Amino acid sequence: MHDLQIVFEEAVRDIDNGDIKHLEQLIEGNPGLLNERYTAPADGYFKHPYLLWFIANNPIREKESLPGNIVEITAMLIRKAKEQGVSTLPYQIEYTLALVVSGRIPKEMGVQIQLADLLISEGAKPKGTIGALAHNNVDIACYLTGKGEPVELITAVCLDLPEAKEMAIKASEPEKELALVGAAFYGLLPALKMLISLGANVNAYPDRKRSKGFHSHATALHQAVFSGSLDAVRLLVEGGARLDLPDRVYQGTPLGWAEYGLMEEKNEEERIKKEAIVNYLKSKSV
Repeated sequence: MHDLQIVFEEAVRDIDNGDIKHLEQLIEGNPGLLNERYTAPADGYFKHPYLLWFIANNPIREKESLPGNIVEITAMLIRKAKEQGVSTLPYQIEYTLALVVSGRIPKEMGVQIQLADLLISEGAKPKGTIGALAHNNVDIACYLTGKGEPVELITAVCLDLPEAKEMAIKASEPEKELALVGAAFYGLLPALKMLISLGANVNAYPDRKRSKGFHSHATALHQAVFSGSLDAVRLLVEGGARLDLPDRVYQGTPLGWAEYGLMEEKNEEERIKKEAIVNYLKSKSV
């Protein structure tokens, strides 16, 4: 392995351990480190990552946490990159923001908005709301729209914004289909009723190119099952949603999703909800 790659691994451990002093020493002693890209993984959304990207812990590494000084570490990494004239820094900052707003760990650690605020102050454009919503990160989605990211129909629907209906009336079919999936993901009955009444296709798979990080591999019924809302599931089925359509990743039907969710659920209250969905879908499959 190349020497700088070994140093890179040490630097990632410093990030995970919150050792900002040693990390800064590594950067000063290895000037190319902040412009280095790690060799693995070789594909996927974390392909050949820069060191800065690791501050989001997305994808999640061995530790499902972030150190208490992660904001300070991020600020130091950006400051050092500026001092060293790292030409890729604007791109690194933009992509790091995407990882932060779609990540679970920054949210759980209570630093998602702080990190986003820092990255935006350093030049990242406020964006990533739809990706945030796809991972149930509602607070950061509200923050990004407040910072000026343009509101799309799915955003207005998922955040229950007052302009949602007017936007839906003027929306294209693909926009309504994506918004329907978003409403189903959150089990939002008024939004589902409104979109169905406006002709949204209840059996559509969202256009992947338009989805901007939201789930494009499954139908609204799959996502309603995931939400745990029997009322949302029933509304879609009564609105013509097909029970036999598979998702495009695991090839699971809505009933298959429901059964898997019930099998994995440990919370008794949530198990009751999921069991009711399984029983309902079975009754409709006869």
